[in-house]
Amino acid sequence: MAVKRGILLFLLFFTAIYCQQDAIEGFFTQSGHTNNWAVLVCTSRFWFNYRHVANTLSIYRTVKRLGIPDSNIILMLADDVSCNPRNRYPATVYNNAARHIDLYGDNVEVDYRGYEVTVENFIRMLTGRVAPNTPRSKRLLSDDRSNILVYMTGHGGNEFLKFQDAEEISAYDLADAFKQMAEKKRYNEILFMIDTCQANTMYSKINSTNILATGSSELDESSYSHHTDHDIGVAVIDGFTYYNLEVLENIDMTSEMTLQDLFNTYDPIKIASHPGIRSDLFKRPLNKVKVTDFFGNVQNVELTKTKYPLEENIDDVNTLYIVN
Repeated sequence: MAVKRGILLFLLFFTAIYCQQDAIEGFFTQSGHTNNWAVLVCTSRFWFNYRHVANTLSIYRTVKRLGIPDSNIILMLADDVSCNPRNRYPATVYNNAARHIDLYGDNVEVDYRGYEVTVENFIRMLTGRVAPNTPRSKRLLSDDRSNILVYMTGHGGNEFLKFQDAEEISAYDLADAFKQMAEKKRYNEILFMIDTCQANTMYSKINSTNILATGSSELDESSYSHHTDHDIGVAVIDGFTYYNLEVLENIDMTSEMTLQDLFNTYDPIKIASHPGIRSDLFKRPLNKVKVTDFFGNVQNVELTKTKYPLEENIDDVNTLYIVN
């Protein structure tokens, strides 16, 4: 009997230690965020940059499908190619020559359009330094428990990204904006993704914690379009975004796929450039970070001890719905 009791106590002790270790590991590997935001930016104008609009709308469609509502998406499009007179298929935007999906026809809510897409407006939106009369749809109402996807596409170079072919945002500007966000506790974690020439140089100056970054190409390296729709007459999507979508479009909100799994699919031969990943500022191991931690909407449920008593008289409750 004493031996059995000793074995039982040992098993209970071992189970308690194992559960405690599991809880500690979970504390350091789980995100802990309570809401998701997406900031999606196309910085290019003009018809021949059709693919940059398609890039952005493709990511927009993906994050909406994975659960992030329009109220938590800031969509910035510098050009409305859907209404361009050269568009053979008016009021549409496609990311594939087969034209299976109209990216523009499914309840698209553009928050910053045309000449509203400026470096100043972008930085003010990120940092919360907007005018008092700025509508809610143009505000990033995040907090210290928000996971934010920041996606940008356009034409760039060594440590800069062009806006509207008229001005530039530098790697220092971007790093400073993220620094202000950290100081103001406007995020829990950020995934910064950029598709442009020499993209990886744009996150080289970031020094704020809990920011993970990935880009389409190295220093002195161009990023390339994936394919052209000859009826439309222009390239319809870039390679880096295309191959990300190839993975993202095959998962749902319950997916256990990690960002490490996604990054492992990056093939420089297919993409025709060398994608980069910067994780030194990010605290969690990438094989523990779900793709839906940034591309999907949080599904966590928080318990509360607060009591919410029901009305004792059901007739009183019903009368609330009878009043004209």
